[in-house]
Amino acid sequence: MQVNEKAAEGLSRTLEVVIPSKDLQARLDAKIEEIRPQVRLKGFRPGKVPANHIRKVFGESILGDLLNDELLPQSIDSALRERSMEPASQPQIELKSEPKELIGGADFAFEIRVDVMPAFTPPEPKDLKIQRPVADIEDQQIDDALAELAKESRAFEAKKGKTAKAEDGDAVVVDFVGKIDGEAFEGGSAEDARVVIGDGAFIPGFEEQLKGVKKGDEIELKVTFPEEYQAQHLAGKEAVFETKVKAIEAPAESKIDDELAKRLGLESLDQLKDALKQRFEREHAGQSRMRAKRALLDALDDGQKFDLPPTMVDQEFENIWREVSHALEHGHLDDEDKDKSEDELKAEYRAIAERRVRLGLVLAKIGQGSNVEVTQEELARAINQEAQRYPGQEQQVVEFYQKNPNAVAQIRAPLYEEKVVDYVLELATVEDVPVSREALFSEEDDILSGAKKPAKKATKKAPAKKASAKKAPAKKAAAKSDAKKPAAKKAPAKKAAAKKPAAKKAPAKKAAAKKS
Repeated sequence: MQVNEKAAEGLSRTLEVVIPSKDLQARLDAKIEEIRPQVRLKGFRPGKVPANHIRKVFGESILGDLLNDELLPQSIDSALRERSMEPASQPQIELKSEPKELIGGADFAFEIRVDVMPAFTPPEPKDLKIQRPVADIEDQQIDDALAELAKESRAFEAKKGKTAKAEDGDAVVVDFVGKIDGEAFEGGSAEDARVVIGDGAFIPGFEEQLKGVKKGDEIELKVTFPEEYQAQHLAGKEAVFETKVKAIEAPAESKIDDELAKRLGLESLDQLKDALKQRFEREHAGQSRMRAKRALLDALDDGQKFDLPPTMVDQEFENIWREVSHALEHGHLDDEDKDKSEDELKAEYRAIAERRVRLGLVLAKIGQGSNVEVTQEELARAINQEAQRYPGQEQQVVEFYQKNPNAVAQIRAPLYEEKVVDYVLELATVEDVPVSREALFSEEDDILSGAKKPAKKATKKAPAKKASAKKAPAKKAAAKSDAKKPAAKKAPAKKAAAKKPAAKKAPAKKAAAKKS
């Protein structure tokens, strides 16, 4: 086999590989002899078909299988090893010979176009200095949480008097039928729905129009569904809800005491306070680590200047731009991006793609040098967690990953990144800096005095796709209808039954830097 380097530009390489005809014919003859015992042709005894006849009848087909299944993969691997090239992407192959020519005695020639991994020296983890913001748990934080729990678990009592009117904070029990253009629509009706005025659980205008109603009233509520409503066939439509008021209930006093804790499944108020404190401690620790990771990525990126594999950057940019395009199409762009041209946006998000690829390579290099690995147990646990997102289809999801190595790579990449980050944080000098809870959870980058604020384009995130449907709070399930708007910050509703996790091809040895 002859290997010649035809072109080298940056990290892109083009190799020409030639396998002499005599070597190719020898491999073909060996393959024919291997399959001869199984060949059955009319006019010949089983296993006695002459090799020359097999070559004449099946030669091109056998040769095609031989090239695709054995010769090409083996030759590509051998050519890259011979040139000490570590591929950063899947090699692209261009055949220069036709099967008919090869059968006739021509040499087998093809070209390999591939991006190779860059040569660079990553920073030493022990030389890095990171500031990690930390926030104490304050008594007021727990008191506020208790007050919110008391409000959410409050009971309601019927208002006295036939003329009692609904006010802010009251619960109005209603039956209603929603109609558009005089026709009732699916999901627009409910019985004994409890609507708490001011909770904001229903679409705008629905709750407000119940102020002042009395038990026994029959009214029409005229509302307009939001333009971004999850049920697209209702988005932006005007609707009328024919509503009958069955009861007016006022919130009963909800005390913060042992009884509140017992309603929530705990034994005492002290136990409830301890549970809240532990929850806040986990939240603070997770946010502090996220901030420290962001600072670490900035430190790793600082001063790192080396060529990036073009294919890696293109793939990362395509993934980001797919989300940006979705945001453009649905009007979900961040305010800072709304007035920018498409060219400006592409330039900014390509810079983000380059940063992510660069950080991925740096983390991968550190991890390889420190023998950081994702264990099979960790990978299996992550796949099972992903499967739990598809209730009723867990086994199919697990089987999907078992059959798709590229999908498994998408699960492994973030696990690997987190392990490398933990490894680096253990070796780096990490200074805890006290901040307020508000600062810790703010979206500002520069919350530490004297901390370097990363460049805007380097830290900017691609917009995430908006969830198509949101889950309403469990305590308000009685009013399951399309009159209800999605509750803020709730998880998306159950996944569609046929939906499978996307199988995106991951570049070789790339550590994902998705949270940069």
